[in-house]
Amino acid sequence: MSRNEGRQDDRNNENQINNPSRERRKISYFDYSLLFVIIFLICFGFLMMYSASSFSGTMKYGDSRYFLNKQLKASFLGLFVMVGCMIINYNLLKKFSVIMYVSSIIMVLLVWSPIGIKVNGARRWIGFLGMSFQPAEFVKLTVIIITAHYLTIHYRQLNSFVEVLKAMGFGIFGAIWVGVVTRNMSSAIIIMAITFIMVFVASNNWKEFFMMGLAMIPVGIAGVFLAAFRAERFKVWLHPVKYSSKGGYQILQGLYAIGSGGILGKGLGQSVQKLGYIPEAQNDYVFAIICEELGLVGAFAVIFMFMFIIYRMFIIASNAPNLFASMMVVGVMTQIAVQVLLNIAVVTKALPNTGVTLPFISYGGTSVLFLMFEIGIVLGVSRTIRRIN
Repeated sequence: MSRNEGRQDDRNNENQINNPSRERRKISYFDYSLLFVIIFLICFGFLMMYSASSFSGTMKYGDSRYFLNKQLKASFLGLFVMVGCMIINYNLLKKFSVIMYVSSIIMVLLVWSPIGIKVNGARRWIGFLGMSFQPAEFVKLTVIIITAHYLTIHYRQLNSFVEVLKAMGFGIFGAIWVGVVTRNMSSAIIIMAITFIMVFVASNNWKEFFMMGLAMIPVGIAGVFLAAFRAERFKVWLHPVKYSSKGGYQILQGLYAIGSGGILGKGLGQSVQKLGYIPEAQNDYVFAIICEELGLVGAFAVIFMFMFIIYRMFIIASNAPNLFASMMVVGVMTQIAVQVLLNIAVVTKALPNTGVTLPFISYGGTSVLFLMFEIGIVLGVSRTIRRIN
């Protein structure tokens, strides 16, 4: 190496020492792969939701793109929210965690106010200015944030059953509140799962979690059979043919869609079951339409994309610069994983119908809006990672 080259290297090293921000820019990390897969999944969701809802939109509203247009509006709004959350300092969420949590709890109560909306016999929505909103989705977000904040402060104290219960307090109350006020058991289950996994990851005391898991089994069984409509849903799940007039019809039609798709599917837009056979095919049962039109190949491709998303979030959580950031990513990762598992399990008749949507694909403006809010948080955390281990 020449003398001039050596001097140049010395000057470069000196500049890096005097200007550490330049070095940070060189080794900073952003998960572009996660962003690209999320965007692709949303666009794929537009395509499949339009295919699944075009017939229903034409028959009910005279517009084949009725549901697609509403989803597009919510998704574009969610895109701005995602970018905003990605840019701002996620630590600001600590300051507003209590306010956000309390606001979400109050919003749940508003489903019984004059602005509450009753859909299919259930009050789970509020509406204003021509827009509808499902408060349970807001509760999921606030439980993630406030539990992450609590764990950041008290993670060293998670050494007893009482302390673990305290850490899960916000999630337990939120789940019970949503379940009782809106009778939305599926959202309550997701909120509990989010809380349980977050506290489990933060704590090293597995014994307390094993005891808590055992204690939750009879509670869950009681929650199913003490409510008449849930016990009825359980019987429908076990004997869909016998109870075809009480909900088994949708289960059977979903299985017909999956079975008729075969390996390669009938082709995009060629579903028969969406033509009035599967009620509200664009919602909970959109995965059945994917199986029918794209076959097992398309179904496994969708599952693989969700697995990739969860894997990338695991990497981000493992390398997050602090516990608060790591716990928030774990919460988002858990929510998406649980919703995907529940939705696919319901469509394939592995579980009773729970009314859980498939993230980023099923129709639902509130769901996609808050999911993109959470993805913005995850991508914001990835921006603060200096290097991946």
